[in-house]
Amino acid sequence: MESHPSQSNSSSNFPKGFLWGSATASYQVEGGIENNDWAKAGREGKVPPAGISSDHYNRYEKDFDIAQSLSQNTHRLSIEWARIEPHEGQFDEKEIEHYRRVIQSLKRRGLEPFVTLWHFTLPIWFADKGGFENEESPKIFARYCKYVVSKLGDEAEFWMTINEPLIWASGSYFRGKWPPFKKNIFKFIRVQSSLVESHTLAFKSMKEINSNLKIGIAKNNMYFGADNKVWNIIAKNFMNWFWNERFLDKISGHQDFIGLNHYFYVKFGDKDKLPKTDMNWDIFPEAIYKCLVQLKKYNKPIYITENGIADEKDVMRGDFIKDYLKFVKKAIDEGVDVKGYFHWSLLDNFEWSFGFDKKFGLVEIVPKTLERKIRSSAYIYKKIAENNSIV
Repeated sequence: MESHPSQSNSSSNFPKGFLWGSATASYQVEGGIENNDWAKAGREGKVPPAGISSDHYNRYEKDFDIAQSLSQNTHRLSIEWARIEPHEGQFDEKEIEHYRRVIQSLKRRGLEPFVTLWHFTLPIWFADKGGFENEESPKIFARYCKYVVSKLGDEAEFWMTINEPLIWASGSYFRGKWPPFKKNIFKFIRVQSSLVESHTLAFKSMKEINSNLKIGIAKNNMYFGADNKVWNIIAKNFMNWFWNERFLDKISGHQDFIGLNHYFYVKFGDKDKLPKTDMNWDIFPEAIYKCLVQLKKYNKPIYITENGIADEKDVMRGDFIKDYLKFVKKAIDEGVDVKGYFHWSLLDNFEWSFGFDKKFGLVEIVPKTLERKIRSSAYIYKKIAENNSIV
């Protein structure tokens, strides 16, 4: 919603208690992880190696100091499954205690932890069993989730089982660019069903341990548009159901909130000429509003668990944040229960098959020295968080 000087300031304020944060994911920032399928693929030359990455595993205290200095009050992180369960059924207590210290360090700084249990990477032993193609995968995944919350459930209230199930399934089984590098439409559909089952069983198992946990997933939803040609409208409606609604419909009885990851606008038919990010993705702020309105029917609290831009020169990010948040505010004004926003990402990181070429961070990571440099756009976001308002 555009703000004008004649309006009262309250009209531009976000709801009281709104969460302002940023997000990271274990393999993308921690460094030193060699026992998952992505690290193996890196050694085989199929994808770039992550190596030391941002060394967040050892520097998380400093990184959270930065987040706190930027007036953030929440942070989304992920736990690396391969660290916790390096061999099937064998759990590493030292790594549990590492993540306990990480979560506690967030809380000491007034940052509400949002913990993701699985963000794309699989322990090698699980990948060797077929990963989520394996009929036993839901039980294996639920066992892992249950174990983690049995140890760390008292440390955090908000938990996400799975990050972007369709993005992962698409990259791994439809486009074939991610481990296990398969292009098979039947397996693409099959692993989606397995992920539904895995989340549902994990949700039930985690609730058995602690019924007070708030559990959801981080779902990448796109806004699909179309020109006025009938076949393009049909394509738009089909993709909206298949990509945005189908998975959420199947888990609707087993989620306490919805995490929305939003990056994409896809139009069928005549294309709009829009500005592009360094990933060549369209910048179309209204798309996040459209996605939020579509989620209203689920009647669940919504947290925007990822939204961000690859912008190495940091010339677009400040306006990107403001423009997208104006449309988030518009959705809130229309009754959508949005409770928080996590910018992707806190740090420059390993961007999967793109390696380290794409810069999403509010904080620049200088190659070789790994020095942290806060980008100018981070201060624009800081001001929004401080004022709880775009003004």
